[in-house]
Formats: sequence, C-alpha cells, structure tokens
Amino acid sequence: MNKSIDCEMLRRYDRAGPRYTSYPTVPQFHSDFGEEEFYACAQPTPRPHAGASMRPLSLYVHVPFCRSPCFYCGCNRVITRNGTVGERYVERVLAEAQRVRERLGRSGPVLQFHLGGGTPNSLSGSSLERLVHGLGEHFAFNSRVDRDYSMELDPRSLPEKPEDYAARLVRLGFNRVSLGVQDFDEQVQLAVNRVQSAEQTLDLVDACRDQGIQSVNVDLIYGLPKQSLEGFRRTLRTVLAARPDRMAVYGYAHMPAAFRAQRRIHESDLPDSAGRLALLRLAIEELTASGYRHIGMDHFALPTDALVLAQERGELQRNFMGYTTHGGCDLLGFGVSAISRLGDCYGQNLKDLPSWEHAVDSRRSPLWRGLALSADDRVRASIIEQLMCHGQIDLFTTEREYGIDFQKYFGDALARLEPLIADGLVTRTGQAITVTETGRLLLRNVAMCFDRYVSAAAESASASRTI
Repeated sequence: MNKSIDCEMLRRYDRAGPRYTSYPTVPQFHSDFGEEEFYACAQPTPRPHAGASMRPLSLYVHVPFCRSPCFYCGCNRVITRNGTVGERYVERVLAEAQRVRERLGRSGPVLQFHLGGGTPNSLSGSSLERLVHGLGEHFAFNSRVDRDYSMELDPRSLPEKPEDYAARLVRLGFNRVSLGVQDFDEQVQLAVNRVQSAEQTLDLVDACRDQGIQSVNVDLIYGLPKQSLEGFRRTLRTVLAARPDRMAVYGYAHMPAAFRAQRRIHESDLPDSAGRLALLRLAIEELTASGYRHIGMDHFALPTDALVLAQERGELQRNFMGYTTHGGCDLLGFGVSAISRLGDCYGQNLKDLPSWEHAVDSRRSPLWRGLALSADDRVRASIIEQLMCHGQIDLFTTEREYGIDFQKYFGDALARLEPLIADGLVTRTGQAITVTETGRLLLRNVAMCFDRYVSAAAESASASRTI
C-alpha cells in the first residue's frame, strides 16, 4: 500500500458516498415511477420480431430472513426463527416472477443468478430447490461454463451438514459462493453479536470445494468494535490459508441513526481514524503479499480469477451484485426491496415485508419506485463505471461515443477533481484521467466528482449554511 495516504488525508476525504453499483444511485429513484412507467421505457418499441435475439439476464432474489441480528448490518433483513416463513416467501417470489415473465413476453438466457440477503441459506433444502426449479420454469437457466450462479452463505445457519448442503447447491447449478466472516476475534464477535468459529467456516469452504463449487469469496470488515491489529492479522492469515478465490474487505460505516441494530455498538469501542487506516493497510499488505490483485475499492482476487482476467481485457463491469463479468445483462430482482434494471430503466420493490407480501398476494406489482436514465445519466454512468472498474477515463473514446467535448461538458467536475490531483489521488494527461495507487482506496471520492446528484446536494447544503 502507498504510504503517502495519511490520517489527515483520510479525514478530509472521509465522507459518506455511494458504492456506485448503479448510476444514478438508489436515492434518486422516485415513487411516481411505477410498473407502467418501468415497462413502458424498458420494452423495445416496436417489439422485436420473433427471431430477434434478447439480452441475457441476471436474476437476483433477496431472502431477508436471519436468525439473529448482526449489530453492524445495514441490510434489509427480518429476524425470525420460524422456519415456515421461508416456504411462504418462496411461493410469493415465484408468483412475482411469473407476473414479471408475463409482462416481458420473451427473455434471454440467465447468465447470472444470485441469492442475497439476509441469510439465503435460512431456506430449507426443499424450499431452495422449489425456488430454483420454479424460477427455471419462467426463465432460461443453463449450464454454460461462463455462467455465474452464486449464493451468500452464513456457516452458522446451514440447514444440513456442510458437505450435503454444498452437494445440493452444485446439483442446482450454483458454481460460486460467498461467505461472511467479518472477524474471527472472539471479542469482536461478541461486540457485534456474530459468534462464528474459524472451524465451521473453513469446514464449509472445504465442503464447497470438495463438491465442485468453482469459486469461493470471503467477506471481512475492518473498523469494527474491539478490533486490534493483532486480532485482525490472525483473521486475515486464517482466511488466506484457505486461499479463497476472491476476498472483500469492507470498511464498517457506523450510522446508528439509520440502522437501529448499530445502536447496540458502543462508539467508544470503535477504532479511530488512525486505527481504521492501520487495519486497512494491514489487510492490503497481507493480501497483496499473498498474491491477490486489487480489483478496486475493497475487492481482491487471485490472478486467475474471472474478475482479474476481465479487468485485464477491459471488460470488467459493475451492477447491483458488485464487480461482475456480466454487467451487460438485463437485471430482474425478486423479493422485498430487490432492484431491477431493464435497458435504461431502474425499478425497486417495496422495502417492508408486509407491504411486499400484500402486493404479491393481491396480484399487483410490488414495484415501488424507479427512474428512466436521461442522456446525461448515461454519459455519467459510463464515466463512473470506467473509474470503478478500470481506474481510468478514456477521454477520446467517451467524446466519440457520446458526441461531447469532455472539457466543456465536465468543466465543473474537472474543477472538483483538482484537489484530488493535487493530493496525488488522480493524474490527468492529454487523453486520460487515471486513478493512482493511493487513489484506488478512495475511488468513491473520485467518482463523486462526476456525480451530478451528489454535487447538486452538496451545493444545496452549502447554500443553506450561508442563509
């Protein structure tokens, strides 16, 4: 890691910002954009002829149920130990999927399929099979070698033995899994209400590999309460010994006003800015020394991983599932709070479970809000994706593709970029804006310079302070 980044610089750039799994980001969605608006702008006009090819699909299903709350969590989840809720939820997801399929008419092959949450493996084995087979009745699942069928796993909540569950996943077509770890240190686990042994975690990793899962990702978090360099180093080395194909090392964002569970965390137990920076440096040093490549932001992968190869070819993309090799797919999201993208339209489902259930049971769309991208949104989305995936903006290609003069079009953004250039986070040459090694740790700050909505909000806040 570049040592030039220091605590003062980190403090200056320490501001809330989007992860840019979309642009515009979710806060820009609005509730007067419903089902009719979504399908009107998503459907080609006129409809494609019978022989026309369709864009491939990504499918996402949000499974919100967890057995207990992790205090750091900001996800949309429902705490329950009632095993039957999953069965009813699956039937509603399938009813929603049938309605969407009927509205779409035809659809392309499913190249990407992801179960997230919550805790997707809170579903029983039979409910999981019902979900996958039921979706397969409406959409074209396949066994292509380039497919990406993945699932988030909590080793504490498996409904059967690790080897049996992993075998079930393979039979259903899954080839990737992602395991949450966060930290193996006992004091940290107690402070965040997630007690999870290294043994049960590594047993699941081994079982997945033994049964034929091709790719394993592990998530860690730095900046948690009670975290120390020594404890986090032990966690890193324990995980690295298992050689996961991908790793994500997220920074904990403490926002107790937004997430009630975080109010159970004592702020005095959280590391300060210097401590957070030291934890981040440690993670990057350990990962890079072990041969992992820094994809971007907080994601790392082995040199042979598909994400690294896609980045080397200039083909890496980003969607609501994070970094992906299938960003060019249309995305259909099912379940409470799930997000869809068809063409240049976004739509999000209702965020609370009873409202989503009532909509589905009433044979109504649970779509709650969304938007259609403007011409300006499309230009900025391209710019931000270039930064997030490749750390560089190709000025010439952007000008040619969108018919703009980059200097004139992005004059305000380039002015906002100047302090980052002065701080060594970004360089600018004749035909490229490039993020430096240090700047890659602050990719969101670079991208925010080109985000019209963030800039407008900042200017509005600044104006209000002067009144």
